[in-house]
Amino acid sequence: MSSPKKDGPLRPDGTPYPVSKSEEQWKESLSKEEYHVLREAGTEAAFRGEYTDTKTVGVYRCRACQAELFSSSSKFDSHCGWPSFFTPMAGDAVELVEDRSLMSVRTEARCANCGSHLGHVFEGEGYGTPTDQRWCINSISITLESAE
Repeated sequence: MSSPKKDGPLRPDGTPYPVSKSEEQWKESLSKEEYHVLREAGTEAAFRGEYTDTKTVGVYRCRACQAELFSSSSKFDSHCGWPSFFTPMAGDAVELVEDRSLMSVRTEARCANCGSHLGHVFEGEGYGTPTDQRWCINSISITLESAE
């Protein structure tokens, strides 16, 4: 798997991210758990994340750089243990990277602004979403800016 930590401050195509920090700077600005998920492509435990079941209206931002990523209007109950969305806010807010870890091929979702790991995208699972996609996102990767 190609992880943000391994790639450093460059995108898979070799161009820099708009927000670029050294790994030491990331460690200083994130908790140990946040760093593990966002910068080392870890995964939080299922059904334990802050936003798994929330219905609050607002915008979900990257916890590392505060970029707008998802709207609550695209969040749905997938019962998979992590917050699920059917699309990001903007087509270029999240970048997709092939992930060959865990003996399978998956699609990793990263913040296009800083390269932090958010989760994975799955297609064709029968959730009936407008995009037929489930963006399975770690709660620890995002923060919710409430509109209420």
